[in-house]
Formats: sequence, C-alpha cells, structure tokens
Amino acid sequence: MSLPTDLAQALAQFAGLPTVLVATDYDGVVAPIVADPAAAFPLPGTVAALESLAGLPGVTVALVSGRDRATLGRLSGAPSSLVTVGSHGAEWAEGFEGALTADLRELRSTVLAGLAAIAERFPGAAVEPKPLGAALHVRNVVDPSAAPLALAEARRGPAALPGVHATDGKAVLELAVLETSKGRALQTLRERTGAAAVLYLGDDVTDEKAFAVLDSPGDVSIKVDPDPAVATAARFRVDGPVDARSVFEELRALRRA
Repeated sequence: MSLPTDLAQALAQFAGLPTVLVATDYDGVVAPIVADPAAAFPLPGTVAALESLAGLPGVTVALVSGRDRATLGRLSGAPSSLVTVGSHGAEWAEGFEGALTADLRELRSTVLAGLAAIAERFPGAAVEPKPLGAALHVRNVVDPSAAPLALAEARRGPAALPGVHATDGKAVLELAVLETSKGRALQTLRERTGAAAVLYLGDDVTDEKAFAVLDSPGDVSIKVDPDPAVATAARFRVDGPVDARSVFEELRALRRA
C-alpha cells in the first residue's frame, strides 16, 4: 500500500537519524476497533513489524495505550523488546507515576460504582475497570441516540467529583484518579532513550496530547482516521490500521537500507 508522498518523505528523513523512538497507540492503530474491547487483537503482521523495528540499532519501539499494562500485554502479545506504557501514559513497568493512596483507592471505588449504576440504565453500555479508575463504553448501547445521554450523566456524576480526571474518547469516557498524559509519556521516553526524533501514531482524542508535544525537527505525528473533518494536531493522516502497518513496514525497510 502506497503512503502519501509527504508522509513517505518524512519517514525517509526520520529513518536516517541515528536514534529514534517509534511509538503508537494500540486500539485503532495496532488493533482494529471492534465491538468488544476484550477482543481487540492486533492486525496480522503489525506486531511483527514493530518487533523487527525494535531489533534494529538505534530504534526504540513503544506501545502507549489507555489500557492497563497487563491487558495491553495480553491482548497485543508484545514481546519484551517493546516498551509498554499503560493507563494513558501513567503506568510504567516500574509502577505508576503517582502513589495510589488509600483516599485515591476509595475515590476509584466511588467512580466504579457510579459508572456501573449509569451502565445499568443504558442497555449495551459497559464499564471497564482500570487501575486508576474506569471507562464507560457506549459503542454498543442498544439505542444509539441514548449513548450521548449516558456520557452526559457520567460527566455530571462521577466525572464531576473532586480529584477525578476525565478523558473523552471515541464512544467512551475514561475517568482516572490520577492525571494522565500520553504527551508526558512521550517526553519521558524521549529523555530516557535520547531519541533525536519521535514518531507517534494515534486515532483518538487522547492522542492529541501526544501529537501536541511532537514539535522537534524530525518528529512525525500521524492521525489514524479517514475523516478529514476530524480536527487534529498531527502533521499527517492515514486511514486505518492497515495503513499504520504500512508505516511500520516502510520505516523498517528504510532503516535497514
């Protein structure tokens, strides 16, 4: 699959740098969006391309996801050569960015209970518990017109509690008791690896924080979404996971050359 000319040129320049960080969201990029979040497995060939990239000199590859690290690892099957950062950038191999105190654990329980009560009133809605909070999924709400109402209830209820941080996504509202940022995660990874440039692909609202920090010469930001009407801070755009895989494969070929 051929990539847009401007993106292909940017990839060629990126591939020629001595040290680079290749990072990506998981859902909607590595794995196609599916009705059941527990069944979101990688597009065939994508993880293999990322693993090959991670084996090349001067390349660090990272998955930066809203999933908790355990679920991310289980669904993706990512090898140990890939860095995995969960909970929207707050959960690392060594633990969370901040301490989850007793008060925060109690607040998380309150958030879970509040979202569960909302989900019960909207058939098809689902609550996904997470280490720092929970996500309310409305993609499968039986009455599609009711999905925005469920999200609105969540924003007025659990999301409005002091100390709760809300993040909107595609047909989902995620609530956390610690502030999270994929952008901050990319900055940390850049510092840790000494990367001359960073490439990041993402499909959701949460990825805009990551795109916003990619302002250094050579950085490559790619929105994975076929709709040009969807606003983004990313410099480039591709349609979906198949194109994302092509980006990784093209970068692998360029880096090997």
